[in-house]
Amino acid sequence: MSRAVCRLFFLLCLGSTFSTIRGIFMDKLSRKKLCADEDCVYAISLARAEDDYNAPDCRFINIRKGQLIYVYSKLVKEKKAGEFWSGSVYNEQYEDQMGTVGYFPRTLVTEQHVYREANKTIPTKVIDFFCD
Repeated sequence: MSRAVCRLFFLLCLGSTFSTIRGIFMDKLSRKKLCADEDCVYAISLARAEDDYNAPDCRFINIRKGQLIYVYSKLVKEKKAGEFWSGSVYNEQYEDQMGTVGYFPRTLVTEQHVYREANKTIPTKVIDFFCD
């Protein structure tokens, strides 16, 4: 095949791949985050919500006072970025929300138990702020 045909085929395949993706890439809240490991899959800590929080958009999670949250990463401070952590709620009462990871204000939670030190600085990616 000629190069032009190969390029066209590649672009058609790429286009069909992206057409199956549903969601929105939102603005990055920070260029870096702190994690316990390179992939940010291990929980850093367990925190308890001190107040309710209603998510302003799909990058964030709703939390309720008293709810437990597994913290997976902490955004590195850039303007307001350091004010947000990412995590997932843990509470059988909110079973439908368990496993959904999103951002929340760090000022609304108190760390109850630290599992691992967040000592790895990792660049954020656009997928970190993807909304499904």
